[in-house]
Amino acid sequence: MENLMDGLQAVVNENAALQHWGRWVSLEFLLGVGNTDYLIRIKEGSVTDVRLRSLQIESGVFTIRAAADVWAEHWRPVPKRDYHDLFSMLSAGLAQLDGDITPLMQNLIYFKGLIAAPRSIVDGAEV
Repeated sequence: MENLMDGLQAVVNENAALQHWGRWVSLEFLLGVGNTDYLIRIKEGSVTDVRLRSLQIESGVFTIRAAADVWAEHWRPVPKRDYHDLFSMLSAGLAQLDGDITPLMQNLIYFKGLIAAPRSIVDGAEV
């Protein structure tokens, strides 16, 4: 999974459409992949930092969590039903969302694209 997180910044920042959708987004959120938490910092739609959470008190505006195998399926080029979309994962009880979800909802297309961005890394065999 670390290879995917290492490549997330470049994949998101090279996607012009995603940059456009996220141009008003500047925040940090936490993405939980199994027992590993990543803090993802965004400034005006560009991912400026992806790092491991080092202290329990570090958090973002909101948190999205799922088991590592759930994310692995979500990031496949063609995920199975219930794994293909953040809200499908939430409905199926495969993922959890907490915190202030207002910016997530206001920029839903951006965040869905950002979260799905590692699919292109998997598809390009960079895993």
